[in-house]
Amino acid sequence: MTAAPAQTLDQKIQRVIAGFPGTVAIFAKNLDSGTTYALHADDRVRTASTIKLAILAATFAAVAEGKVKWTDLSTLHDADKVSGSGVLGTEFADGDKLPLSDLIHLMIVLSDNTATNLVLDRITADYVNELLDKWGLKQTRSMRKVRGDGADLKAPSGYSKAGSDPSNAIFGIGSTTPREMVTLLEKIEHGGVVSAEASQEMIKILKRQQDHNGIVRKMGETPVANKSGALDHMRADVGIVYSKGGRIAMAIYCDGMPQTDWSSDNPGLLVIAKVAETLVAGLGKQ
Repeated sequence: MTAAPAQTLDQKIQRVIAGFPGTVAIFAKNLDSGTTYALHADDRVRTASTIKLAILAATFAAVAEGKVKWTDLSTLHDADKVSGSGVLGTEFADGDKLPLSDLIHLMIVLSDNTATNLVLDRITADYVNELLDKWGLKQTRSMRKVRGDGADLKAPSGYSKAGSDPSNAIFGIGSTTPREMVTLLEKIEHGGVVSAEASQEMIKILKRQQDHNGIVRKMGETPVANKSGALDHMRADVGIVYSKGGRIAMAIYCDGMPQTDWSSDNPGLLVIAKVAETLVAGLGKQ
């Protein structure tokens, strides 16, 4: 009796995303073996909050260059508060002062939008993009500050030069490609962003982020360092899974969903979780 041929990783991924009501773009790499998987990996996509990974890296660089200090205090004003993820907009008072070190933790761990804007007030989106150019990530751009969501939308502000280009308006707060996001993750994991010590601290912060609905969802006790992003019709997650088969860096972007669903069972989140599980199994060293 002849055994059925084993499915390729691409066939398995295609089966996972079959029927998804939108577009899916993926890049993944086993940082130990070098094995990769790509699906629309060089398509330019909306980042949502995954751009905060680039802002995090740029903030560490700004501190190293003496542009800012971790102890620099930002005063929170009611006018600064934007809705969406995080706690500064709802749980902190007008006039509260927060050091830059706290702001970056809130930006990543809780994906706090107001904290992100206060960080960009310090370092600017143009500075983020200058560093991205230096790192060879030409498609990854920080466009502007976060506006909030729903009826609480603020006027857009804090534009970078890239964000001021009308052709980039479709990307919102940021653009990237799955391949470039994995490249940034790889640089950080290998100690190549600012310094080995700074890169290690970034990974520690990413491991503490609290959105576990995407990549982390099916990983059990396996450590993951990641940053997610969400918009009404889009879900994304980028991160490193520290699996027994190797460190699997991945960036998964699901966009174009016709329905708005903010539950943990959003179709994009379910696809991301299953794709991540499939990538870890398919790219891991046996």
